[in-house]
Amino acid sequence: MPHAFYAPTPGHETVFSVSASSLKFGAGCLGELGADARAMGMQRVALFTDRHVKDTAPGARALESLQRAGLDVAEFTATKVEPTDGSFKEAIAFAQDGGFDGYVSLGGGSVMDTAKAANLYATHPADFLDYVNAPIGGGRPVPGPVRPHIACPTTCGTGSEMTGAAIFDLVAQQVKTGISSVQLKPTLAVVDPETSYSLPAGVVASTGFDVFTHAIESYTARPYTRREAAADPRQRPVYQGANPWSDIGAMQAIRLGGAYLVRAVADAADHEARDGLTFASALAGLAFGNAGVHIPHAMSYSVAGMNHSFVAAGYEGDNPMVPHGISVVLNAPAAFRFTAP
Repeated sequence: MPHAFYAPTPGHETVFSVSASSLKFGAGCLGELGADARAMGMQRVALFTDRHVKDTAPGARALESLQRAGLDVAEFTATKVEPTDGSFKEAIAFAQDGGFDGYVSLGGGSVMDTAKAANLYATHPADFLDYVNAPIGGGRPVPGPVRPHIACPTTCGTGSEMTGAAIFDLVAQQVKTGISSVQLKPTLAVVDPETSYSLPAGVVASTGFDVFTHAIESYTARPYTRREAAADPRQRPVYQGANPWSDIGAMQAIRLGGAYLVRAVADAADHEARDGLTFASALAGLAFGNAGVHIPHAMSYSVAGMNHSFVAAGYEGDNPMVPHGISVVLNAPAAFRFTAP
C-alpha cells in the first residue's frame, strides 16, 4: 500500500533529505579502481580487505589497478567476518599510523564497516565509545568530512557500500552496536557483480536474505511524516523513515530479489541472477541508508551477539558465528506479520 507522504500532521516532519554514495556498477568496473582513486586525489591508500578476499581474483585485480595508477598502497587484512570493538581498534591503529589520504575497502560489509571506522578515528581522533551510538556509547556527532573512501563489495547483500553505518560487536557487553553518520558514507561505491561469481551458495543465501530484509524493513519503516519535527535541521537522524526516495529503491530491490535470489543460490554460473542480486543489494542499501531498518535488524544483534557456536554453510573456514543475514531473517517472519496490517 502506498504511503501517505503528502498528508503530514501538525508537529511532524514535512522535510526529508537524500544522502547516498556515488555508484559505479557493471561487470569489470573493479578494473577502473585505480583511476577512480587517482581522480579523488589519493596518493597513499589504505586497502582494507580480509584473508579470504586478498588471495582471490578480485583481490589481485583491485591491488593491480591501484598500483598501475601509481598509488602507494598498504593492505590491512585482519578484518573479522563479524567485527568487534577489538578488531575495529586494531584497524584504527593501522590507519592512525599510516598517514593515508584515501581508503579503499574490498570485501563484505564487515570490511567496508571496518574501513569506515578506521577512516573516522584517523581523521577525527576520539575515545572509542564517543562516536558509538547511544545509549551504548556517547553518540557524539562526527564533526566533519572524513578522507575519501571507495567501497567495493564482494558479496551481494549487505549494502554497506551505500550507507553511513559501521556495525560491530561490543564484546564486554555481548551486544551488537555501531556508529552512524552521513559523513561515513563512502565517497564512491564500485559495484562489480563479477566479484560474486565465486561465492558459495550459503554465503549468497545469507547475504540475499539481508537484501530482502533491508528492502522490506525500509519500506515498512515509519514514514518520515509521522516523526516529530526536528527543532534544528542538524538534529534530523541519519535514518529518517520511509520516504518517496527510499520507496523507489526498496520496491525495486524486492522485485529483483524475488526474481533472482533462488536462482543465484542454486547456480553460481547463472550470472544474470548474481548480477541482479548484486544490483538489488545496492538499491536496498540506498533505501535503508535513508529510511532505516527496524525490528528484524534490532533483534538480530541479540541473536548474533549471544551465539558463538553456530557454523553456517559457506562459512566453515571462519570462527563459529551466526552470519548477519541469517540472524536477521530468523526474526523477519514474525516482525513482518506485525508490520503487515
